[in-house]
Amino acid sequence: MQAFAATSLASGSPSAAGLRTAINILEKWGAGGDTGSAILRVSRSTYTRAKRGEAVSLDRDQLTRVSLVLNIHAALRVLFDNPENLYGFMGMKNHNPFFEGRSPLEVIAGGDFVALYETFRRLDALRGGQW
Repeated sequence: MQAFAATSLASGSPSAAGLRTAINILEKWGAGGDTGSAILRVSRSTYTRAKRGEAVSLDRDQLTRVSLVLNIHAALRVLFDNPENLYGFMGMKNHNPFFEGRSPLEVIAGGDFVALYETFRRLDALRGGQW
């Protein structure tokens, strides 16, 4: 198993801004702090510090999770013009085979990387993205 080196994110760095943006998006999707922490695979204290704009350290896996949340949001922005769907879609039940009647947020809430990645892939495909 490969160890990931932690990267310290100064509060003004682009990665820190991405983390804060990902947290804001997760909260608009209806994910509470514990769910957001699980999705991003960060401790609750790291989540809270990042939300306040304080410097935090993230490893490569955590940065990839931030990127996936931002890319899911980008795909949703292409798919939906109205805020109700843009932010509400992740909480809506979905009966496609992968989601099996669960909402996308329910699927990713456990923090499984594959579930997060597959959710991104499926939404990216809907907007016409290549994967």
